[in-house]
Amino acid sequence: MTQSRSTRQPQPRLTHPLRQAWTQVVSTARRTTADGLVVGTSGNVSARVGDTVLVTPSGVPYDRLGPRDAVAVDLDGQQVLGTLKPTSELPMHLAIYRETDAEAVVHTHAVHATAVSTLVDELPAIHYMTAALGGPVRVAPYALYGTDELAAAMLEALRDRSGCLLRNHGTVVHGATLDQAYDRTAQLEWMCQVWLTAVSVPGRTPSLIPPDEMRRAAEKLSGYGQKG
Repeated sequence: MTQSRSTRQPQPRLTHPLRQAWTQVVSTARRTTADGLVVGTSGNVSARVGDTVLVTPSGVPYDRLGPRDAVAVDLDGQQVLGTLKPTSELPMHLAIYRETDAEAVVHTHAVHATAVSTLVDELPAIHYMTAALGGPVRVAPYALYGTDELAAAMLEALRDRSGCLLRNHGTVVHGATLDQAYDRTAQLEWMCQVWLTAVSVPGRTPSLIPPDEMRRAAEKLSGYGQKG
């Protein structure tokens, strides 16, 4: 999808908040590669700072990105920072920021999650960490990458969820921070691997966590970790 050109000139430098956000975006993108959640330049990462969205550029290896390569758009998709072209999946990122209170988005082509997306319409509650994503993870119908059609299908799959699968494509997960979005992404890939492993056992059907127990898990997870 071709983004319309902005009538404003890109900002000549990064402000401190945008620099910090860009550093985190690049670091998270590199983690997706290091942890095997993407191959090459597939997948993309973004973070929102006010009405500005820092996003990885299209087709540039993450290990080559530095402060001068920062790319930012406004919520209408107009580029306000940098000269590199934003990711082709920008419509998905912007749709999430317009419709949710997310501050960060991670999109991957993780192997097990992508495999699951071709088999079912929903990843069932195979583990209590399903609750961290809001419940059983839906699979958005296939649509061409980078299109508004895909963004719309994704939003429907994300209804009351913080993550979904994209059929024959990968994962999209959002969070209040990049760390949270990344952790949820990694948990989703792990749950997909667990489910694929369990259903591959001949003559056996995996047990699933019932809705009441999922609600209890969600309540307990809401207080998980260190506070203050």
